[in-house]
Amino acid sequence: MALGDHLRELRRRLVISALGVLAGAVVGWIEYPRVYAGLAAPFNDYRTASGNDLVSLNFGNATAAFSQQLSIAIFVGVILASPVWLYQVWAFVVPGLTRKERMVSLAFIGAIVPLFLAGCTVAYIVLPKVLGVLYGFTPRGASNIQQVSDYFSFVTRFILVFGGAFLLPVFLVALNLVHVLSARMMLKAWRPSVFGIFCFSAIATPTPDPFTMFLLALPLTALFFAAIGLSAIFDRRRERAAPEWTHVPDDEASTL
Repeated sequence: MALGDHLRELRRRLVISALGVLAGAVVGWIEYPRVYAGLAAPFNDYRTASGNDLVSLNFGNATAAFSQQLSIAIFVGVILASPVWLYQVWAFVVPGLTRKERMVSLAFIGAIVPLFLAGCTVAYIVLPKVLGVLYGFTPRGASNIQQVSDYFSFVTRFILVFGGAFLLPVFLVALNLVHVLSARMMLKAWRPSVFGIFCFSAIATPTPDPFTMFLLALPLTALFFAAIGLSAIFDRRRERAAPEWTHVPDDEASTL
């Protein structure tokens, strides 16, 4: 494809993704009370457990409630429309697959959404512990009146980062399918990759206990090695399907 064709393809997929998010945002707007209660539950649980009445969520101005409902509706739209925009990303990244590789890619498309939702679920599970540690730094006698916009911005980004992190194996395999990253290259770099996964987990889960960090790092590490295994299978299939003369050195005669 020419550059113009690539840009038109990108525009088309962005429009489809935006329409999917918009449709999901309408549902989020309608179900706002339930979503608000669910996202605020970790904060309210911490306030109840700590017995500190000075910890509360605060709407700072007249437009804060409307702005917050709009942002949460968009967040819900991103979650609900994840099958749409994740497929559009996948279809744009790997457009030039063979027929067999396209059949295999259908399995990855089916794995993208569960992995993304699993990451979001893990984030929601560890969120109360993260909040407990962060709010635990509040000095005695001091109030911790949390702005609603700041709180929900932290929560939604935290959840989306976890969801995106769980898509690591999908995009590694995608890079393998387009002949950018081989299984051998990934295996050689497994030590710095695992170290980077643990560093990312430590930053994304800012708690002093190792349990929370391992809760994210271990699944990501397992998914990373699963991607290596799948990439190795695809590399072997490509080598077997390649003509014999492609494996002959340039200074030797081949059957061709």
